[in-house]
Amino acid sequence: MDFISSVFKRRKANLSKLISFGFEKKGKSCFFKKVLSGSGFVVTVSVSEAGTVSAEVIDPSLNEAYTMHLVDSAAGSFVGKIKSQYKAVLSDIAEKCFEPDVFQSEQAEELIIHVRERYGDELEFLWQKFPDNAVWRHQDSKKWYGAILTVSRRKLGLDSDELVEVIDLRLEPEKLEALVDNKQYFPGWHMNKKNWYTIILDGSLPTKEICSRIDISYGLAAKK
Repeated sequence: MDFISSVFKRRKANLSKLISFGFEKKGKSCFFKKVLSGSGFVVTVSVSEAGTVSAEVIDPSLNEAYTMHLVDSAAGSFVGKIKSQYKAVLSDIAEKCFEPDVFQSEQAEELIIHVRERYGDELEFLWQKFPDNAVWRHQDSKKWYGAILTVSRRKLGLDSDELVEVIDLRLEPEKLEALVDNKQYFPGWHMNKKNWYTIILDGSLPTKEICSRIDISYGLAAKK
């Protein structure tokens, strides 16, 4: 995997952040240029309407693309400096102008939008070793009130190794025991099963119902 593919993997562009960063919108794409210090070379970055990123380094004295920074075996202080600055520019753009796009199911995206619009919260990706897991945190109590995770159905006691996206939510213990049926509602995965339960985000439960349950979980997390 090349550097661009790796640094922008599972990320999506935020147009307003691109513009704030210094990108110019031309047609359906956005473009950014930066002069690399110590060489005068220019790195140009484009982001298409679909979010595809491409970049090249131009040697202005020749008006030609420079490519030695893309050769893994290329050595020397000059090449090393260009390579380092090229990667730094792209990493900065990925961090400041792109948002995590980890969860692919339609239902997960709908829930993320619901939480963003209702509470103004974004998922927090806390574990470098588990990039497919993230949580929502109540801003007042700092307690988690939801988590979206990627697990196999077998981890939930089902007879399949298919990977699915799930949501973990809070509920009062006396209500949780009656809710869990191991068909649509499962014991909380990776959570205290007395206070948390899990729903598979495969459309088996309506998004509207899950949104209501997120609201309940949010209220429980507010309690100190």
